[in-house]
Amino acid sequence: MRNWQVERRKRTRHLIELGGLVVKAGIVELTDDNRAMIYGALIWMADKLNSDDGERARELWAGKGKEAFAAEQEIKTPTTSYPQ
Repeated sequence: MRNWQVERRKRTRHLIELGGLVVKAGIVELTDDNRAMIYGALIWMADKLNSDDGERARELWAGKGKEAFAAEQEIKTPTTSYPQ
């Protein structure tokens, strides 16, 4: 396989994963799949990250995302309890 094909597949996978996050967060349903609204919200996020309050937004949003991933992981792999 040629190098450009490998790179194209990596890029495609990356874009699919990012789109999956939009779906996973419930954004598609909440906006009734309104692409302009979703794009506008992403632009608002970029503006926020570029502002003086950007570092705080990064910390808050990263924390919220980590919590959500951890909660999802707990659902997928519940702890096993053994009878005593």
